[in-house]
Formats: sequence, structure tokens, C-alpha cells
Amino acid sequence: MKTKLTYAAIVTLLFMAAAATAWSQGSTGRVQGKITAGGQPVPNADVVLTNVDNGKVYKFKADSNGQFSGMGIQFGNYSEEVTAGDKRFKSMVRVAGKDDGVDNLSVDMTSATGTGVSKEEMEKLKAEREKRLNLNALITKYNAAQTAKNWQEAADTLKQMIAAAPNRWEFQQALGNMQMNLGQYQDAVTTYETVIPLAQNATKTDPKADPAKAKAAVGQMLTNEGNAYLKLKQNDKAIDAFTKAASMDPNPANAYFNICATQYNAGNSEGALVACDKVIAADPTKADAYFIKGSLMVGQSKLDKDGKLQPPPGTSEALNKYLELAPNGPHAGDVKAMLQAMGAKVETTYKEKKKK
Repeated sequence: MKTKLTYAAIVTLLFMAAAATAWSQGSTGRVQGKITAGGQPVPNADVVLTNVDNGKVYKFKADSNGQFSGMGIQFGNYSEEVTAGDKRFKSMVRVAGKDDGVDNLSVDMTSATGTGVSKEEMEKLKAEREKRLNLNALITKYNAAQTAKNWQEAADTLKQMIAAAPNRWEFQQALGNMQMNLGQYQDAVTTYETVIPLAQNATKTDPKADPAKAKAAVGQMLTNEGNAYLKLKQNDKAIDAFTKAASMDPNPANAYFNICATQYNAGNSEGALVACDKVIAADPTKADAYFIKGSLMVGQSKLDKDGKLQPPPGTSEALNKYLELAPNGPHAGDVKAMLQAMGAKVETTYKEKKKK
């Protein structure tokens, strides 16, 4: 009777979690504003918005009342520059579709933070813009490479992106995922060990960072790091990484399942059973957790005086639950054979129920 999950099958599940990430433009919104000086409108002022992340530029011309507006502005952080005659001012704004969906970008040129942009400052702004444009070009190149599943080109491009923006931990996370796809498991471990602290400290270095997103990313990276350790045949380190992942991931079922499967393959029945119960508590629909649990419980069966198997309580329930969730699953035949060997009832109506 075949009852052991294959090592390769476990790793395949984790590769699905290590898929590449593409950076897209996201949502857009409306902006409007009024350019004034001392409470009076400034007509015909030029307004330029430059996205600080990708260098995209939007230009507006104020009307005779100093008013301007625009649609289709990508959400994000912008440098807003206003030019009126020989006066030029710069401030930072954010477009996020707030309030009624229209961001107010009004500027009072008499109280703006700048006193005019010098030639040196203009050169600095141009250099920053060029840097952002180059990064945006690299992101486009990376997205194309990962869409084509050209993992090596994607990884090489990510290294350039990291060099250009070393504080963007998302780029380093994606590099670790690319290295997993390339089978560079030790490199992936090194990358994850470097980027995990960056993601954990993201909210300290960037007040606009989303702590929930960073925490979820850390959980995913720890899971993938554990998968890399499995490939490197370092099971103890893999279990340690999976355990940390379970504590960080808002959906820890996969991390617990990895612990369950690793312990199962290593022959640690007690450790595997504990982990299986945690999987089931986190996600009652994970069929393979019931298969492993039921298999381990069958292994703990004793023979009575008549030579009949006496499994621990709950064994048949765990095995039948697998059949309920995966009536045509890869382990359905094994489960039925175990139930028959126990003399337990084999539920045969699940397959029909699934069809309805």
C-alpha cells in the first residue's frame, strides 16, 4: 500500500507560491487645482506633475482664473512644479483618489515651500527624473522577460533594478523567486535572508509602507526559503523557516502543511500529526492534510487478538474527509485501500455529490 507523499509533489506546490511579480501602472484618478498669489488667481500658469516612481509626466495649463484639471492620472507620489513668468515653485503631492475622488493640487505661490528653482536644483531634478525613467525602462524589460518565462533575463534585470533602487524590497523578493525558478537554491536563500529584514523594517524607513503587505510578503518569503532548504536537503532549517512563516503569514495553512509534509517524509510521525492538525484548523479544505493525518494514524494501528487492525479514534473520519474533498484525488485509491484494511466504511457518494 502506497501511503507516502512524494518529496517532489510538495516542492511543486511551493513553486506555485513563488510565482513572479509584475509591476503595473495601477488605478488612475482626477486632479484639479487653482494657482493663486496673495489670494489672487495666477492666469496661464504651467503645471507639471512628475511621478517620482516611474518618471511619467502630466502637463496642465491654468486658465484665466488660475484653474486647471485633468483625468487619468496614475495614483502615486508626484513632484508638482508650477511656472508663472519668471517664478517657478516645486512641492510634493500625492494622487490617491481621496475624498470625492478628485485630488486638490492647488498652490499659493506666495507661500510655497520654494523660492524659485535654481539652475543647480533644476539639474538635480533632471538627474532624478532620468534615474526614474531608467528604472521604469528596467521594470518594463523585467515584466516582458517574466511574461515570456525567461527567468535568467528576468533575474539579471532584477539585479539592475536592485542596484538602481536598493531600498525597494519588492525587487529583491522577486529576485529570490526568480532564483527558485532557476534552481539556484543557495542563491535564493541568500537573497531571502537579505531582503526579509528590509521588508520587516519597511514601515520604519517608509511611513507610507503598508505593514500588512510587508508582513504577508515576509511570510511568503520564509515559505519559499524553507522550500529552498528542502531542495538543499537541510530539513531542520526548512522546518525552522516554515515555522517562522506560519507565525507571519495571515494565511498560515500552506506553511503548516509544509511542516507536516516535511516531518512526514522525515519519518517524524508525532511532529507531522501536530502540524497536520494546525493545517486543518487554518484551512479545513486542504485535502492532503487529511491524507497524511489518516495515513499516520493507520501506521499507529494495533492488531487485536483476531489479527484485525485497531486504528486510533478519528482515523476513518480523516480518511473519508480526504475522499469528500478530493474524490478523484491522487491518493483516493490508497485511502480506500486503508479504509478497507481497517474494515471501515468507504464513503462512495462523494464523487456523485461533486458532480451535482
